[in-house]
Amino acid sequence: MKITEILDSRMSFSFEVFPPKTDAGMEKLRSMLQYYYNYKPDFISCTYGAGGSNAGRNVEVCQAIIDDGVTEVMTHFTCIGNAKAKINSELGHYRSMGIENILAMRGDLPAGWEGTQGDFSYADGLIRYIKREFPDFCIAAACYPEKHILAPSFAADIAHLRSKQDNGAEFLMSQLCHDVEAFKEFVYRIRDAGITAPVVLGIMPALDKDAIIRMTVSNGCSIPAELAAIIGRYGEDPDEFKKAGIEYTINQIYRFMEAGIEGLHIYTLNKWEDVETIMDGCGIRKDV
Repeated sequence: MKITEILDSRMSFSFEVFPPKTDAGMEKLRSMLQYYYNYKPDFISCTYGAGGSNAGRNVEVCQAIIDDGVTEVMTHFTCIGNAKAKINSELGHYRSMGIENILAMRGDLPAGWEGTQGDFSYADGLIRYIKREFPDFCIAAACYPEKHILAPSFAADIAHLRSKQDNGAEFLMSQLCHDVEAFKEFVYRIRDAGITAPVVLGIMPALDKDAIIRMTVSNGCSIPAELAAIIGRYGEDPDEFKKAGIEYTINQIYRFMEAGIEGLHIYTLNKWEDVETIMDGCGIRKDV
Protein backbone atom coordinates (compact mmCIF):
# COMPACT_ATOMS: atom_id res chain seq x y z
CA MET A 1 0.00 0.00 0.00
CA LYS A 2 1.18 3.52 -0.76
CA ILE A 3 1.58 5.72 2.29
CA THR A 4 -0.42 8.49 0.63
CA GLU A 5 -3.45 6.20 0.73
CA ILE A 6 -3.12 6.09 4.52
CA LEU A 7 -2.58 9.85 4.79
CA ASP A 8 -5.70 10.43 2.72
CA SER A 9 -7.82 8.76 5.40
CA ARG A 10 -6.16 9.37 8.79
CA MET A 11 -3.10 10.43 10.72
CA SER A 12 -0.34 7.94 9.98
CA PHE A 13 1.83 6.39 12.68
CA SER A 14 5.24 4.91 11.97
CA PHE A 15 8.71 4.01 13.21
CA GLU A 16 12.21 4.46 11.79
CA VAL A 17 14.98 1.90 12.24
CA PHE A 18 18.55 1.78 10.99
CA PRO A 19 20.36 -1.30 9.65
CA PRO A 20 22.91 -2.82 12.05
CA LYS A 21 26.39 -3.65 10.81
CA THR A 22 26.71 -7.20 12.17
CA ASP A 23 24.80 -10.46 11.88
CA ALA A 24 24.18 -10.41 15.62
CA GLY A 25 22.78 -6.90 15.37
CA MET A 26 20.55 -7.97 12.53
CA GLU A 27 19.11 -10.81 14.57
CA LYS A 28 18.46 -8.41 17.43
CA LEU A 29 16.69 -5.98 15.10
CA ARG A 30 14.48 -8.74 13.75
CA SER A 31 13.41 -9.42 17.31
CA MET A 32 12.82 -5.69 17.90
CA LEU A 33 10.48 -5.50 14.94
CA GLN A 34 8.08 -7.87 16.67
CA TYR A 35 7.71 -5.36 19.52
CA TYR A 36 7.18 -2.46 17.12
CA TYR A 37 4.45 -4.41 15.35
CA ASN A 38 2.43 -4.46 18.59
CA TYR A 39 1.67 -0.78 18.02
CA LYS A 40 0.18 -1.35 14.58
CA PRO A 41 2.47 1.03 12.68
CA ASP A 42 1.27 2.04 9.25
CA PHE A 43 4.83 1.70 8.01
CA ILE A 44 8.42 1.30 9.15
CA SER A 45 11.18 3.22 7.40
CA CYS A 46 14.77 2.06 7.13
CA THR A 47 17.79 4.31 6.70
CA TYR A 48 21.28 3.54 5.47
CA GLY A 49 24.66 5.09 6.16
CA ALA A 50 26.38 8.07 4.57
CA GLY A 51 27.50 7.45 1.02
CA GLY A 52 25.34 4.34 0.78
CA SER A 53 27.27 2.46 3.45
CA ASN A 54 25.37 -0.47 4.89
CA ALA A 55 22.95 -0.36 1.94
CA GLY A 56 23.03 -4.16 1.77
CA ARG A 57 21.77 -4.35 5.33
CA ASN A 58 19.09 -1.83 4.41
CA VAL A 59 17.80 -4.27 1.80
CA GLU A 60 17.95 -7.08 4.36
CA VAL A 61 15.90 -5.09 6.89
CA CYS A 62 13.36 -4.11 4.26
CA GLN A 63 13.05 -7.74 3.18
CA ALA A 64 12.54 -8.83 6.79
CA ILE A 65 9.66 -6.37 7.20
CA ILE A 66 8.13 -7.54 3.93
CA ASP A 67 8.48 -11.18 4.94
CA ASP A 68 6.77 -10.51 8.26
CA GLY A 69 3.80 -9.15 6.33
CA VAL A 70 2.56 -6.95 9.17
CA THR A 71 3.10 -3.43 7.86
CA GLU A 72 4.39 -1.39 4.94
CA VAL A 73 8.04 -0.50 4.50
CA MET A 74 9.65 2.69 3.23
CA THR A 75 13.29 2.73 2.21
CA HIS A 76 15.56 5.75 2.18
CA PHE A 77 17.48 6.57 -1.00
CA THR A 78 20.00 9.37 -1.52
CA CYS A 79 21.88 11.20 -4.26
CA ILE A 80 25.23 10.36 -2.65
CA GLY A 81 27.43 8.38 -5.03
CA ASN A 82 24.49 7.39 -7.20
CA ALA A 83 24.76 7.60 -10.98
CA LYS A 84 21.70 6.79 -13.07
CA ALA A 85 22.79 3.23 -13.89
CA LYS A 86 23.21 2.44 -10.20
CA ILE A 87 19.91 4.13 -9.37
CA ASN A 88 18.15 2.05 -12.01
CA SER A 89 19.65 -1.17 -10.68
CA GLU A 90 18.93 -0.52 -7.02
CA LEU A 91 15.46 0.91 -7.44
CA GLY A 92 14.61 -1.91 -9.81
CA HIS A 93 15.60 -4.33 -7.07
CA TYR A 94 13.52 -2.51 -4.46
CA ARG A 95 10.57 -2.60 -6.81
CA SER A 96 11.03 -6.34 -7.45
CA MET A 97 10.91 -6.86 -3.68
CA GLY A 98 7.47 -5.27 -3.59
CA ILE A 99 8.50 -1.96 -2.00
CA GLU A 100 6.17 0.87 -3.01
CA ASN A 101 7.38 3.75 -0.81
CA ILE A 102 10.69 5.61 -0.96
CA LEU A 103 12.13 8.65 0.82
CA ALA A 104 14.34 10.39 -1.74
CA MET A 105 16.94 12.80 -0.33
CA ARG A 106 20.23 14.42 -1.20
CA GLY A 107 21.76 12.81 1.89
CA ASP A 108 24.63 13.89 4.13
CA LEU A 109 27.97 14.23 2.38
CA PRO A 110 30.65 11.89 3.76
CA ALA A 111 33.65 13.62 5.31
CA GLY A 112 35.95 15.09 2.69
CA TRP A 113 33.48 14.87 -0.20
CA GLU A 114 32.89 17.76 -2.59
CA GLY A 115 29.36 17.38 -3.91
CA THR A 116 27.35 14.16 -4.16
CA GLN A 117 29.67 12.45 -6.69
CA GLY A 118 26.52 11.21 -8.40
CA ASP A 119 24.29 12.34 -11.25
CA PHE A 120 22.09 14.50 -9.02
CA SER A 121 23.22 17.29 -6.74
CA TYR A 122 19.90 17.89 -5.04
CA ALA A 123 16.85 15.90 -4.03
CA ASP A 124 14.45 17.54 -6.50
CA GLY A 125 16.44 16.17 -9.44
CA LEU A 126 16.51 12.68 -7.96
CA ILE A 127 12.78 12.88 -7.26
CA ARG A 128 12.06 13.98 -10.82
CA TYR A 129 14.11 11.09 -12.19
CA ILE A 130 12.43 8.48 -9.97
CA LYS A 131 9.01 9.86 -10.85
CA ARG A 132 9.77 9.51 -14.55
CA GLU A 133 11.59 6.18 -14.54
CA PHE A 134 9.76 4.45 -11.67
CA PRO A 135 6.29 6.03 -11.61
CA ASP A 136 4.87 3.27 -9.41
CA PHE A 137 6.86 4.44 -6.39
CA CYS A 138 5.16 6.67 -3.84
CA ILE A 139 7.85 9.29 -3.20
CA ALA A 140 8.44 11.16 0.04
CA ALA A 141 10.78 14.14 0.44
CA ALA A 142 12.55 15.41 3.53
CA CYS A 143 11.53 18.72 5.08
CA TYR A 144 13.09 20.82 7.81
CA PRO A 145 10.68 22.62 10.18
CA GLU A 146 13.45 24.89 11.46
CA LYS A 147 15.22 25.26 8.07
CA HIS A 148 17.90 23.06 6.59
CA ILE A 149 21.16 23.98 8.25
CA LEU A 150 22.82 24.68 4.87
CA ALA A 151 19.96 26.76 3.41
CA PRO A 152 20.85 30.47 3.17
CA SER A 153 17.35 31.48 4.32
CA PHE A 154 14.00 30.01 5.29
CA ALA A 155 12.52 31.37 2.05
CA ALA A 156 15.19 29.54 0.02
CA ASP A 157 14.53 26.31 1.92
CA ILE A 158 10.79 26.55 1.28
CA ALA A 159 11.45 27.24 -2.41
CA HIS A 160 13.51 24.03 -2.62
CA LEU A 161 10.73 22.17 -0.83
CA ARG A 162 8.21 23.48 -3.34
CA SER A 163 10.49 22.19 -6.11
CA LYS A 164 10.53 18.74 -4.50
CA GLN A 165 6.74 18.67 -4.50
CA ASP A 166 6.48 20.00 -8.05
CA ASN A 167 8.92 17.34 -9.25
CA GLY A 168 6.91 14.47 -7.82
CA ALA A 169 7.13 14.26 -4.01
CA GLU A 170 3.75 13.15 -2.71
CA PHE A 171 4.28 13.62 1.02
CA LEU A 172 6.91 15.08 3.34
CA MET A 173 8.92 13.52 6.18
CA SER A 174 10.19 16.05 8.69
CA GLN A 175 13.60 16.18 10.27
CA LEU A 176 13.48 15.86 14.04
CA CYS A 177 11.78 18.81 15.71
CA HIS A 178 11.35 19.50 19.42
CA ASP A 179 9.66 22.90 19.06
CA VAL A 180 5.89 22.56 18.54
CA GLU A 181 5.35 26.26 17.83
CA ALA A 182 8.15 26.27 15.26
CA PHE A 183 6.53 23.30 13.54
CA LYS A 184 3.13 25.02 13.45
CA GLU A 185 4.71 28.14 11.95
CA PHE A 186 6.54 25.99 9.38
CA VAL A 187 3.31 24.33 8.26
CA TYR A 188 1.63 27.73 7.95
CA ARG A 189 4.48 29.05 5.81
CA ILE A 190 4.66 26.10 3.43
CA ARG A 191 0.89 26.05 2.93
CA ASP A 192 1.04 29.75 2.13
CA ALA A 193 3.74 28.90 -0.44
CA GLY A 194 1.47 26.41 -2.22
CA ILE A 195 2.96 23.24 -0.72
CA THR A 196 -0.01 20.96 -0.18
CA ALA A 197 1.72 17.61 0.42
CA PRO A 198 0.95 16.02 3.82
CA VAL A 199 3.67 16.41 6.45
CA VAL A 200 4.67 13.50 8.68
CA LEU A 201 6.28 14.84 11.87
CA GLY A 202 9.48 13.17 13.09
CA ILE A 203 10.12 12.87 16.83
CA MET A 204 13.45 11.85 18.31
CA PRO A 205 12.90 10.54 21.86
CA ALA A 206 14.91 12.37 24.52
CA LEU A 207 16.84 9.40 25.90
CA ASP A 208 20.45 10.54 26.06
CA LYS A 209 21.79 14.03 26.74
CA ASP A 210 24.77 13.80 24.41
CA ALA A 211 22.71 12.38 21.56
CA ILE A 212 20.11 15.13 21.89
CA ILE A 213 22.74 17.86 21.85
CA ARG A 214 24.68 16.26 18.99
CA MET A 215 21.62 15.73 16.78
CA THR A 216 20.06 19.12 17.40
CA VAL A 217 23.31 21.00 16.83
CA SER A 218 24.23 19.03 13.70
CA ASN A 219 20.78 19.65 12.22
CA GLY A 220 20.35 23.25 13.32
CA CYS A 221 17.33 22.44 15.49
CA SER A 222 16.38 24.32 18.63
CA ILE A 223 16.21 22.93 22.15
CA PRO A 224 13.08 24.32 23.87
CA ALA A 225 13.37 25.67 27.41
CA GLU A 226 11.62 22.64 28.92
CA LEU A 227 14.10 20.24 27.32
CA ALA A 228 17.04 22.52 28.16
CA ALA A 229 15.94 22.43 31.80
CA ILE A 230 15.97 18.62 31.76
CA ILE A 231 19.48 18.67 30.28
CA GLY A 232 20.62 21.15 32.90
CA ARG A 233 19.05 19.27 35.81
CA TYR A 234 19.74 15.65 34.85
CA GLY A 235 22.51 15.89 32.27
CA GLU A 236 25.09 14.23 34.51
CA ASP A 237 22.77 11.39 35.56
CA PRO A 238 21.93 9.20 32.53
CA ASP A 239 19.21 7.19 34.29
CA GLU A 240 17.39 10.23 35.64
CA PHE A 241 17.81 12.02 32.31
CA LYS A 242 16.21 9.11 30.47
CA LYS A 243 13.32 8.98 32.93
CA ALA A 244 12.64 12.72 32.58
CA GLY A 245 13.26 12.56 28.82
CA ILE A 246 10.70 9.81 28.34
CA GLU A 247 8.09 11.86 30.19
CA TYR A 248 9.01 14.86 28.06
CA THR A 249 8.70 12.82 24.86
CA ILE A 250 5.26 11.53 25.83
CA ASN A 251 4.08 15.10 26.43
CA GLN A 252 5.61 16.17 23.12
CA ILE A 253 3.61 13.52 21.30
CA TYR A 254 0.44 14.88 22.89
CA ARG A 255 1.35 18.45 21.96
CA PHE A 256 2.09 17.61 18.36
CA MET A 257 -1.11 15.61 18.00
CA GLU A 258 -3.06 18.54 19.45
CA ALA A 259 -1.40 20.74 16.81
CA GLY A 260 -3.09 18.63 14.11
CA ILE A 261 -0.15 16.74 12.61
CA GLU A 262 -0.91 14.54 9.60
CA GLY A 263 1.51 11.80 10.61
CA LEU A 264 3.69 10.82 13.58
CA HIS A 265 7.06 9.16 12.94
CA ILE A 266 9.17 7.92 15.86
CA TYR A 267 12.93 7.71 15.40
CA THR A 268 13.47 4.54 17.45
CA LEU A 269 17.29 4.66 17.47
CA ASN A 270 16.87 0.85 17.55
CA LYS A 271 16.00 1.07 21.26
CA TRP A 272 12.79 -0.90 21.47
CA GLU A 273 12.58 -1.02 25.28
CA ASP A 274 12.55 2.78 25.58
CA VAL A 275 10.17 3.15 22.65
CA GLU A 276 7.87 0.60 24.28
CA THR A 277 7.90 2.65 27.51
CA ILE A 278 7.04 5.80 25.58
CA MET A 279 4.26 4.19 23.58
CA ASP A 280 2.72 2.50 26.61
CA GLY A 281 3.01 5.81 28.48
CA CYS A 282 1.02 7.65 25.83
CA GLY A 283 -1.53 4.86 25.47
CA ILE A 284 -1.42 5.08 21.68
CA ARG A 285 -1.80 2.15 19.34
CA LYS A 286 -1.14 -0.67 21.80
CA ASP A 287 -2.33 -4.00 20.40
CA VAL A 288 -3.99 -5.78 23.32
